[in-house]
Amino acid sequence: MPPAKKRTRTYDSAKIRKAVLAQSGAVRDAVGALTPDQLARPTRLGEWTVHELAAHIALVLGTVHRYLGMPEPERHEVALMDWPFATVGKAAQVDEDTRAIAEAAGTGEGLGALFARTLAGIEESLAAAPDARLVPSRVGVMTLGDFLVTRTVELTVHTDDLNDAVPGLDVPHDRQALAACARLLADALAVKAPGASTEVRVPPYAVVQCVQGPRHTRGTPPNVVETDPLTWIRLATGRTDWKTALDAAKVSASGERADLSELLPIMG
Repeated sequence: MPPAKKRTRTYDSAKIRKAVLAQSGAVRDAVGALTPDQLARPTRLGEWTVHELAAHIALVLGTVHRYLGMPEPERHEVALMDWPFATVGKAAQVDEDTRAIAEAAGTGEGLGALFARTLAGIEESLAAAPDARLVPSRVGVMTLGDFLVTRTVELTVHTDDLNDAVPGLDVPHDRQALAACARLLADALAVKAPGASTEVRVPPYAVVQCVQGPRHTRGTPPNVVETDPLTWIRLATGRTDWKTALDAAKVSASGERADLSELLPIMG
């Protein structure tokens, strides 16, 4: 795991909480309207169908209520910037848990009821829980505030997965959730490849410098990468690759240190 740099970016607690609830509600509404044929469609996530994907989204949301219902741990273990790298190796357990929830929920009204219970539980739990409260996440003990930022990543990425899997579906992305996701993954790139020779721009949400090499001090840096938020998120999570994004003109890269192909994805 790359060592986490000192955290400099802060997130507005009220906006993050609102974003988690808003994106959760958008997914709930979309999943509730899916037909059995749509729920049976494949996704880009291995063997998961849309049904399993929807169950997984409910799972990652339900952890908020579940963790807050547990005794508070005594020691903080995982910083926010450690999280993207700490998720490596958890896929098998995530898959097992997701399939169990998918089987228990069934389809159609079962998934709808699951999302309704999950959202009600989150709203109730968050009402009295401060950001500094420690929660026992899958990767280690985090503050609630940091954990909620990770939920914006999960929600944003999997909303995009859902839209990709179902033709014609266009679940909207909450602006604050999209912004937090893009920023966290951009900051993670700077942790993975520290330096200041390359500037990565994800307008309008993030600009980071990374990659070792000559440091620029003024004017336009010699190495620049620029892309839109969803393309960046897809690159950072392995939903698309560097060459595909370049060929589709979804990313621009100039300079000898502007090739990020060896640094991506950041998390899978």
